Amino acid sequence: MIGKLIIARHHESTWNKLGKWTGCTNVELTEYGLEMSRKMGKLLSGIPIDVAFASDQIRTLETLLCMENGASIDVPIHRSAALNERDYGDYTGKDKWEMEKILGEEEFNKLRRGWDYPIPHGETLKMVYDRVVPFYLQTILPILKEGKDVLIVAHGNSLRALMKYIESISDEDVSKLEMLFGDIVIYTLNEEGKMLTKEDRAIPSEVNA
Repeated sequence: MIGKLIIARHHESTWNKLGKWTGCTNVELTEYGLEMSRKMGKLLSGIPIDVAFASDQIRTLETLLCMENGASIDVPIHRSAALNERDYGDYTGKDKWEMEKILGEEEFNKLRRGWDYPIPHGETLKMVYDRVVPFYLQTILPILKEGKDVLIVAHGNSLRALMKYIESISDEDVSKLEMLFGDIVIYTLNEEGKMLTKEDRAIPSEVNA
């Protein structure tokens, strides 16, 4: 029997609060982010987590540790740069909402949500997919096939890339996909690591991102 896969996005970081494109910048959670991460842990009620994964960026580890605290669990944690946020290149550190005014809504949405839309000196979502999915298949899926339940705490775009594979979402439709702050998604999977069932749990969250 294949274990359950649970995915969650890190909660509010200091740059989220400022409305900045964070990307690879290693920023910490705000007090609000820490508090809400503990509440996210309570959403894990009834799921016996065996192992957890986070990106190399501190905001996912902080979220994960707070979730453990909120869920009263203590599991082995593995970290990998394969799960890191998308590199926003020349847009890193810029105010998103100011850039929306400069770029226009259509261009802005392509940049944020498009599948293979280029960013100067940065990554497309397709490039993120090309590092996240092999890591999932080679490292995480074998653990799931042992019947263990796995929690992944990562980022908006690295999780969108993973969800694209798991849910067999087309290149065109991935622009409609978003992983919200405060949400966790619980999957049952087939042998290929693709979705059989999906359950959403959430705590209401207000983040400027």
